[in-house]
Amino acid sequence: MKVVLFCGGQGMRLRDYSEKVPKPMVPVGPRPILWHVMKYYAQYGHTDFILCLGHHAEPIKRFFLNYEEAISNDFVLREGGREIEMLASDIHDWTITFVDTGLNADVGERLLAVRDYLEGDEVFLANYADGVTDLDLAAYIAEFEATGKTASLLGVRPPQSYHVVNVDEAGEPLGVGPIGGTDLWLNGGYFVFRNEIFDFLEQDDDLVDGTFNLLIGKGELHIHRFDGWWSPMDTF
Repeated sequence: MKVVLFCGGQGMRLRDYSEKVPKPMVPVGPRPILWHVMKYYAQYGHTDFILCLGHHAEPIKRFFLNYEEAISNDFVLREGGREIEMLASDIHDWTITFVDTGLNADVGERLLAVRDYLEGDEVFLANYADGVTDLDLAAYIAEFEATGKTASLLGVRPPQSYHVVNVDEAGEPLGVGPIGGTDLWLNGGYFVFRNEIFDFLEQDDDLVDGTFNLLIGKGELHIHRFDGWWSPMDTF
């Protein structure tokens, strides 16, 4: 399946790291978060990527145009560096389509901008490209396909560090407890879509706030609730 990655946003929550480095290129170890997300999908056999670019697209393009496989793979160096024999490879079978989807576009607009690249694909995957997980992707996709619905999102638990306060109608507290103990679920940013999603998307329509609520009203949105490990990149 093709994987659409939304990596053209402004990255406002990470501006404290750098004004020149887009959020998907913030490093986690020797590789940017974008590479880790792509590597996750590749481990499940999904190696055809469509990058929805916008803000600071050039660093993302240059990273792959000047890709150094030796950074994350074993190799043998000979003749003082004049000869390098790679013992493993990681992106040799990846196909990456780079698409300018607008500087200030929202997620729905970016998805519409790459519609032509998904023609003929009955089901495809999508991601915000800024969070990692140990989700069993194959099981998630199989569950979605069995529902017959148009779209699915990954529901994850809120961070345990927060506490919620229950109050009565007068504003008086009734109790305080960890947010993880509530029935709240967050949008984890891992999506599965049927191509019919484009029948519900309109120009200037936000994917989550707009289209997803429309899908809910028609019984076409599935949620896969996941209690496992999931970590978003909200701060450096």
